[in-house]
Amino acid sequence: MKNAIHYVGLDVHKETIAVALCDSEGRATSLGTIPNGPDPVARLMRRLQQKATLRVCYEAGCCGYVLQRQLTAMGIDCIVVAPTLIPVKSGDRVKTDRRDALKLARYLRAGELTAVWVPDEAHEALRDLVRLREDAKADQKRARNRLGKFLLRQGWFPPEGTRVWSRAHREWLDSLWMEQSAQRIVLRDSLAQLDHQNERLAALDAAVSEQSGVLSEPMQRVVAALVCLYGVQQLTAVTVVAETGDLGRFAKAPQLFSYAGVVPREHSSGGPDKSRRGGITKTGNTHLRRVLVESAWHYRHPPKVSAQLRKRRAGKDPVVVELANKAHRRLYQTYRRLIEAGKPAPRAVVAVSRELLGFMWAISRQVQGQGTAATEAAAVGAAEARP
Repeated sequence: MKNAIHYVGLDVHKETIAVALCDSEGRATSLGTIPNGPDPVARLMRRLQQKATLRVCYEAGCCGYVLQRQLTAMGIDCIVVAPTLIPVKSGDRVKTDRRDALKLARYLRAGELTAVWVPDEAHEALRDLVRLREDAKADQKRARNRLGKFLLRQGWFPPEGTRVWSRAHREWLDSLWMEQSAQRIVLRDSLAQLDHQNERLAALDAAVSEQSGVLSEPMQRVVAALVCLYGVQQLTAVTVVAETGDLGRFAKAPQLFSYAGVVPREHSSGGPDKSRRGGITKTGNTHLRRVLVESAWHYRHPPKVSAQLRKRRAGKDPVVVELANKAHRRLYQTYRRLIEAGKPAPRAVVAVSRELLGFMWAISRQVQGQGTAATEAAAVGAAEARP
């Protein structure tokens, strides 16, 4: 019986794990609920391993990849599945932990589940740091908005020609005097909070730059190559790699577009004349999509190599630099074409971000020797800009 394969579905929660088993003949059985901890999990798996080879799955969620790493260390094949891609029966209105575990076990045996990429611990740590930096940027924006709205309510406006949040703007803020002592306290505290967020953001920027060294050597080469693209500096490149891992793991560029959620919705049924496309799905990685759109806004400007960009490209592979130049020319033309066709700028930029991601994929494949530049650049055509 040791040669038999048993499929185990785990419905994982903070304190408990519901367990179900499906044998090779499709008979599914609930094994009850165990505490969520290393020791109970290990005892259960050792007991089940005595009867058959195990294949285990559970949904990606707030409990992370600790369980997957524990089971892998025990020599058990374990995958973490994408919750949004689990098949759902439209008439099923009952949801319990037991039924969810049984469903996972059955679908695992049937091969109907889609596994997500599991980063190693160092890569996951860098991703956490990058996301913390994103949160800090949002906190800085909130602090600025609170201060700006407070001044607006009091009728205070910066001198004409002063750029907001520049050094001159800060000197003007420090010179303000409120008649009411309570308002002076509000102003002083708001400025202190803004200073704190600025210092926090600067420290996290430095930490991201330093900790990017934990990436594997191939991934560091990819980061160094991505900064050759116009509008992509180190923070953006590190974010892309931290969120996607190895871009070359996607066999085709459209698979990466789906991962980022920048492909259009489609409802095509009943014949070719019934095809309908909508906005992007937004079902992929939100953090990746955000930095892509931010970078894509730069391609509103015609191709030009600034001194800063020339410095980033110094000593880089000429093939990668040529791909970056081709990206700038093509993406600028795409943006202009869509704008001239009457499309709103945000929609045009999203289309540009999809093509930009295709060029990132091509550069990654080139750097890692997974394909010729000509072949990969041609594959970028799959990212045709759809408004």
